[in-house]
Amino acid sequence: MAASLPTAITLSSKSNPSHFLPNFRNPNSKTLFFPSNSNSNSNSNSIPKTPTLKNRRMPTQIQATTDDLLDPGLLQQAIQLLQSSPPTWRSSLLNNVLIFLIGSPILVSGLSLSGIAAAFLLGTLTWRAFGSSGFLLVATYFVIGTAVTKVKMAQKEAQGVAEKRRGRRGPGSVIGSSAAGCVCAALLIYGIGGEPFTSLWQLGFVASFCTKLSDTVSSEIGKAYGKTTYLVTTFKIVPRGTEGAVSVEGTFAGILASILLASVGCFMGQINVGEAVVCVIASQIANLGESIIGATFQEKEGLQWLNNDVVNVINISMGSILAVLMQQLILESWHT
Repeated sequence: MAASLPTAITLSSKSNPSHFLPNFRNPNSKTLFFPSNSNSNSNSNSIPKTPTLKNRRMPTQIQATTDDLLDPGLLQQAIQLLQSSPPTWRSSLLNNVLIFLIGSPILVSGLSLSGIAAAFLLGTLTWRAFGSSGFLLVATYFVIGTAVTKVKMAQKEAQGVAEKRRGRRGPGSVIGSSAAGCVCAALLIYGIGGEPFTSLWQLGFVASFCTKLSDTVSSEIGKAYGKTTYLVTTFKIVPRGTEGAVSVEGTFAGILASILLASVGCFMGQINVGEAVVCVIASQIANLGESIIGATFQEKEGLQWLNNDVVNVINISMGSILAVLMQQLILESWHT
């Protein structure tokens, strides 16, 4: 004898969902629909029809929205952290992560992977000490330095004077180019000398990168376009790429590069106009000293440790120290 079944049986969870479940939007409940036995005199041997499943929207508290997944409060905290003034280690780290992700194509073209890691540490330290203005100065140095290194790369490779890895510099080159700037950044972060020395550390920082950019540009442009290359100690004509050699074209390009980077530092408020002039002069004196060291000592027997990276550290240190001394001895005397 056929039994009468309710019209619908709903298979769903209890109306009070667990608080441990995430909020999903209105899940579908499955409802079994059976044909009702409307004919009371139907044959008892009749075969019931197969029940069907239908979807029904079930009101529930389990809902998820985009707003739940993206907390406005968390986003606001991240923005405030990025704009921290003065910079903190956390804000410096976060800013560098974002910038390095966005600028990764440029970084890969100019640095090896280990060089990128070293540059990331430099960028974090720079942002912590000097904020976005210092970071922009270093970024300008990197972009110009990478660009001139690629100039006439095929010609340089054919002559055997091109940088290794087609100009992609490693951690040694990054450290050699930034050691003096990192020292100035650390001195400022830890307040060495107090407030009166803050401007000196900023000046030394800018001067170190003006010196290195001038050295890089003069060397790379000289190797690409220099018509006649002279050894700085004897003025003897030597092949392009010789250690301690200079050219008119390269020297002129190096001076322009130093002026450009000093102008960026001045525009960003790190140094004033007088200090920008000091940076340019100090960078040229330091580069002359570096050429003398290269011609006299580099690659000589017993001095294999005096490689290009070590000479770079000496070069930028001279530029930084000279700028600070000139500021104290010349500019301060004019103000008094």
